[in-house]
Formats: sequence, C-alpha cells, structure tokens
Amino acid sequence: MVPRAGVTVDIRPRELPITLIGTAGGALALWAHAPAKVAVPTALLIALDIRVRRWRRRV
Repeated sequence: MVPRAGVTVDIRPRELPITLIGTAGGALALWAHAPAKVAVPTALLIALDIRVRRWRRRV
C-alpha cells in the first residue's frame, strides 16, 4: 500500500523491551495454536506503533 498525497504514515517501535514482546508473542502463538501466518503480523502490530494521519492543504 502506497500512501497518497495528504497522508502521513508513522511507523516506530514501541517503548517496550523487545525481549518481552518476543516472549509474549511466542507464548501467545503456542497457547492459541496459531499458525505463523497469523502470529507474525499480530506480533508486528504489537511491537510497532503505527499511526496514519490525513491532512489537507489549505487553499
């Protein structure tokens, strides 16, 4: 997905320790018997802070 003009996408790591995030994500995947196709994107959403902002130019 490519952002359009007027859309800002900010992606940055959360302020949690990466070891804690990895351990929690792995434990959740094992506990829920989740396949890797589900566990990896979910772990990325937990580990990253993603903000999408829309702005317009004033004329």
